[in-house]
Amino acid sequence: MNGSCKKRTIALLLSVELILVLVFAPVRSVCAAEGAVVISAPSAILLEASTGKVIYEQNADQVCAPASITKIMTLLLIFEALDRGDIKLEDEVITSERAQSMGGSQVFLEAGELQTVDTLIKCIAVASGNDAAVAMAEHIAGSEEEFVARMNRRAQELSMTNTHFVDCCGLTDSEEHHTSARDVAIMSRELVRNHPDVYRYTGIWMEDITHTTARGSSTFTLSSTNKLLKQYQWATGLKTGSTSKAKYCLSATAKRDDMELIAVVMTAPDSKSRFEDAAALLNYGYSVSALYRDENQDKIPDLKVRGGVEETVPLAYDSSFSYLDVEGHDLEMIQKNLDLPEDVAAPVKAGQQAGEARYTLNGETIGTVPILFAASVKKAVYRDYVGKILGYFLL
Repeated sequence: MNGSCKKRTIALLLSVELILVLVFAPVRSVCAAEGAVVISAPSAILLEASTGKVIYEQNADQVCAPASITKIMTLLLIFEALDRGDIKLEDEVITSERAQSMGGSQVFLEAGELQTVDTLIKCIAVASGNDAAVAMAEHIAGSEEEFVARMNRRAQELSMTNTHFVDCCGLTDSEEHHTSARDVAIMSRELVRNHPDVYRYTGIWMEDITHTTARGSSTFTLSSTNKLLKQYQWATGLKTGSTSKAKYCLSATAKRDDMELIAVVMTAPDSKSRFEDAAALLNYGYSVSALYRDENQDKIPDLKVRGGVEETVPLAYDSSFSYLDVEGHDLEMIQKNLDLPEDVAAPVKAGQQAGEARYTLNGETIGTVPILFAASVKKAVYRDYVGKILGYFLL
């Protein structure tokens, strides 16, 4: 082969190689992205708590048996009852014979035994006590059946479309008792966002409680079922679960640099795998995510009111704003603009929306926060105008 033929052959090979690179490079990039998290569980999801943004998911809507992860909804209803004032932490709860009869994970409550709501929350959150869960269900709703009905209504309110509960603890293997990774993430987020006090319980590694019965007092040690508390530096909770049907499940929460993530792993093959999978998901989330947060503490100028007893009305932000970026954008480029009218006609009612704060990044809207009237202003009548005129003359 002469020199010119060699050159043409090399050029052809280079061209073919370039074509192959151009064709298959995107495929490799996609594969690399998909392979960013390697987990053994068939179903999982990872999201950021303040925004609810999903960072990663794998068969997140697959229907699964939840086992003791069921107790996340039980805890949610308990904390909501506390917020309403229906129950108090110091209230004493009597253990029924039915509660005592629960098998599986238990803290060995005896019929007639009294424990405070505070202690029973620890028993549920730390040791996953089925007996404690039933005792609390009966205390709040009168019966476990009524409590479970409330669980299902709350699931519907939260749009947990793949969830139906049969009991309050997850002990059943009934096909009617099911959920999905996405639904578990939804109820986990609702719990930790609105009831952060739950972390005072889910963060406990080991603690003693006292059983006081007719036979006297004895100490029982609660030991956390969530080994991630010792294995992952930023772990804060939340709940484990396992049965022969559900295999091994985990809803894991973690907080690092003010960013709170929720990783849900369903139907893992063994206990060790669920913790490894959750840690892998959390590590991935922290590696690709950046959180922008505006507490909206800046003062908004008062808005002019036409025809009111007051000439202006104060304004306030409805909430703070959070945005999660997973694409490497410069979050310092986020801009906030207030979309408000020049004035408003009376009457004005406190709490009604006056406008909104609009957040943009690179020219695209990434979110809004309502701006509300912070006070009410009545419509002025004849005597109000007379009073204003007299006020001017008296100055």
